[in-house]
Amino acid sequence: MEIEKIAKIIKDNGGNLYLVGGAVRDTILDRPVKDEDYCVTGISDENFQKIFPNAKIQGKAFSVFIIEGKEFALARKETKIGKGHKEFDIETNESITIEDDLIRRDITINSMAQEVLTKELIDPFGGREDLKNGVVRATSERFKEDPLRVYRVARIAAMLNFEVDKGTIEMMNSLKNELLSLSKERVFTEFRRALETDKPSIFFDVLKKAELLEIHFKEVYDLIGAIQPIKYHPEGDSYNHTMLALDNSAKVTNNVRLRFCVLTHDLGKGRTPKEMLPHHYNHEKRGVEPLRELSARIGVPNIWRKSALTSVLEHMKGGIFHQMTIPKKVTFIEKIDKTQLGLNGLQTVVYCDKSRLINGTKDDIINEKYNFCKIGHKLLKVIDGEFINNKYNLEPGKEFGKKLHEERVKWLKHNINKI
Repeated sequence: MEIEKIAKIIKDNGGNLYLVGGAVRDTILDRPVKDEDYCVTGISDENFQKIFPNAKIQGKAFSVFIIEGKEFALARKETKIGKGHKEFDIETNESITIEDDLIRRDITINSMAQEVLTKELIDPFGGREDLKNGVVRATSERFKEDPLRVYRVARIAAMLNFEVDKGTIEMMNSLKNELLSLSKERVFTEFRRALETDKPSIFFDVLKKAELLEIHFKEVYDLIGAIQPIKYHPEGDSYNHTMLALDNSAKVTNNVRLRFCVLTHDLGKGRTPKEMLPHHYNHEKRGVEPLRELSARIGVPNIWRKSALTSVLEHMKGGIFHQMTIPKKVTFIEKIDKTQLGLNGLQTVVYCDKSRLINGTKDDIINEKYNFCKIGHKLLKVIDGEFINNKYNLEPGKEFGKKLHEERVKWLKHNINKI
């Protein structure tokens, strides 16, 4: 059934149907609309079920009706009755207006609605103007009722490359004591979606500005002020370097796990003793524990944590691969190939780590000087187990592995300048 037909049925029964939330925002911005959410006014829950008896019903706190894959919720009011993200008393009835429903929403650019039949834009809080000006702004003081909005604002700012207005930053800061009431699953979801954006550094910069970065991302917060040698890092301290590398990763890969590996590669610099600064000797080993702590706090998948561990421990060696002896090159390639991150993944981390251009393009970031992947894949393909079996007729075991390594060293010595 077409959405206009559904809207007409609702209209004939005394109600109105509105497209709401992100779909309205993205339509105005001419961005792809991923989810269409609809809000119904003027009809009770009971009557809606009578009008659409085949609608599927979801939700515990309030009903969401599914009709042909689209979600319909009745306009509602919410009253906070406790701490955290879920403690709300919810009211739905036919007298609740679309404006009543919109005011409970988080930010102005999400607090717009479009009447389905007339196409009229309902924008009581200036969302369209904020879209025009590139501003994320709280819809009302009720923003402070839900601590998850802190991470939603930071994520949406990163998604749209928008500024967050000062008043909203202050409201975010006022929720500091409630952030730990959020489940790690909720925090991780917003974090993962932030990593998917074109400029994920904005997520962390907004949290930093609101003085909230240390709550769930303390290991990233600890990089602030961890100065580095200016000769190698003109971009600034370890936090600035990490944000630059993270934005680099968004230009060269859509793989969110690899972006996480770039984010965490230098976490050990946040644990460097102050008397050692600006140098960060052995920061690779010091990075293991903060990676473990961050991963546990926000509940990252095990494959992310294992991949990032390789990034933490091996990114420095990847950056000096071109200076290694042939035997060390082979050992490095064999080791990384067996990890969850793999040669391609670590190559991405090294590229992003080494680029210093603030506005560098993908081509700027991919520096052939640090390309060990091409060498590694060629070596592993040419000198493999079948090669050793054919030449030595050995069974898999210690001697087999030794010969495999020796033959790879021999081959690379003769071929490294041809690859």
